[in-house]
Amino acid sequence: MNSKITGIVLMVIGILMLAYTGFNYVTTKKVVDIGPIQINQKINHPVQWSPIIGAVLLVGGIVIVTTSKKG
Repeated sequence: MNSKITGIVLMVIGILMLAYTGFNYVTTKKVVDIGPIQINQKINHPVQWSPIIGAVLLVGGIVIVTTSKKG
């Protein structure tokens, strides 16, 4: 039963990685701080991955689920 759960989790992660090929997160950096005046800069950080990784995880999950022993 444990291998089936692992296979299903891999399939779900693979599908999500195929659907969403990345995400962005924003950090704020203080540029100027002169007394009551503050100037901040928002910096965008993209995180990208190849859809091939998602396909490999999906196929791996399918293989694990189909080859696991039926209990």
